[in-house]
This record gives sequence, structure tokens and C-alpha cells, in this order.
Amino acid sequence: MNGEIETDGQSTVETKAVGEISNRRVVAVVMVLLAVFCAAFAGYSSLGGDEPEREAVPTAAVTYRITGTGHADVSYLARSAGGGATVESRVELPWRKTVHVPLGKDPAVSIQLGKDGGEASCALAVRGEHKQRATAFGSYGRAICTAGIPE
Repeated sequence: MNGEIETDGQSTVETKAVGEISNRRVVAVVMVLLAVFCAAFAGYSSLGGDEPEREAVPTAAVTYRITGTGHADVSYLARSAGGGATVESRVELPWRKTVHVPLGKDPAVSIQLGKDGGEASCALAVRGEHKQRATAFGSYGRAICTAGIPE
């Protein structure tokens, strides 16, 4: 079906077989779909789609409270999968913070007074219920309050 058709005896027009034109369209459509698929896959991968979704970790509200005057270094456990402590240096007393601690992790708050010493107390409450209190005295005095949270 390929061939030449003469018109007016001077110019030629080449015709293509219907199957050849149809094949080019199929190849073009496949190329477009492949490009769209690749772009979608690249976007999905960059969004972290390969990682499984993290399940919500159940937590308990824990309130840490430090009373006293002056400054102290404070470290406490907050919401962290690894259970790492957060440290705040030379916080102004009195100080209070409510955080969420994963069930099964023991909440704790630690205070350390500076060179000038003094007196400061820590207290810890889980879900509003008082659990422990401790007091630090003197130069570089320390106190720790901890409690258990069952899983």
C-alpha cells in the first residue's frame, strides 16, 4: 500500500500504510504513559513512600515542676522513640513543663544547682496524679524525680 500517487503529472505524494501510522501512534502513547509513570514513581519515592508508616505510640501526659529561686540545669524525658532526654541549661526557676512520654518509658526529671547553690525541688505527676518529689541543696546540689508508666 506504500506508493506514489501522481497528481497533475508534476508532484508526488507518498502515502503510508494504515498499519504503519497506527504503530507510530501506539508507540507515542506508550512513551507518554511511561513518562507519566516514571514521574509519578519519582514523586512517590521522594515523599518517603518506601518507608512503612509509623504507628502512633501511646503516651501519657507527664508534668514536671521545679520550685525554687535562681537558675538550675534541667533534664527531662519527653516524647521520643529512643527515650532520649532533653536538657535545658540555666532555666529560670520556678519552671514547669507538661510533655507526653511513651508508655513503658519511665519519666524522669533531674535538676542540678549551680556553684552558688541554694535549694530547689522537683516534682513529677503522671496524668495529673502526683508521683514523686525530691529536693536539691547547696553548691551543685542534685535531685531526681522518676515514676513508672505501665505499658
